[in-house]
Amino acid sequence: MSEMKKRILMTVLGVLICGFSVGMFKFSAFGLDPFQVFAHGVARHVPFGFGTLYVIINAIMLVVIFFLDKTKIGLGTLINLFLLGYVVEYSEMLFIYLIPDANFGVRLVILLIAIAVICLGSAFYFTGNLGVSTYDAIALIMAQKKIAKFQYCRIATDLICTVTGFLLGAKLVTELGVATVITAFFMGPIIAFFNHTVAMPFRYGKEKAREMVLLEQENKHIKSEKQ
Repeated sequence: MSEMKKRILMTVLGVLICGFSVGMFKFSAFGLDPFQVFAHGVARHVPFGFGTLYVIINAIMLVVIFFLDKTKIGLGTLINLFLLGYVVEYSEMLFIYLIPDANFGVRLVILLIAIAVICLGSAFYFTGNLGVSTYDAIALIMAQKKIAKFQYCRIATDLICTVTGFLLGAKLVTELGVATVITAFFMGPIIAFFNHTVAMPFRYGKEKAREMVLLEQENKHIKSEKQ
């Protein structure tokens, strides 16, 4: 398989996996990631389905990003825009159909699986490197404009989305809950694990991926020594 075909496959799979995992988060009813909290808060004030709303929100953000930094827009951006919301909507319906009376233990297991699944999807999506989601682009652009380091920009956008979603009516526990905290602060290391063990070997091959990981670790070590 050619390099570009691998990247396209990784991007499509990554977005679909992430959408499916958000459907699992919704079904588990322990909370959603910050951007989904915002979207679900808005959803309480519109007369149409979540999938359509997600497209509209991302389309508005896409226009803003086009004028700020169009280089952040790619195939992954468009796939995320048009597919993710509908995958979320219908995957949640699938779980409700398959497990209509899920108890606390079942929902907890679904949540734990969802955390692993969304990190795997994110690793594929980021490593495919064919454009980022409109939400990811906001923090990246802020960091490039020297507003703050990326991690702080991302925490700021996450907090803004979470608070806004809550003020718009996102439900405590089921939409704004423990999963919101986990996804906001603890996904990074899990994504890095799947990136090094699955996504990079898939794109570059095991040997080259191992070399890239070792080089990354060496650069971090040199940087820490200089500090």
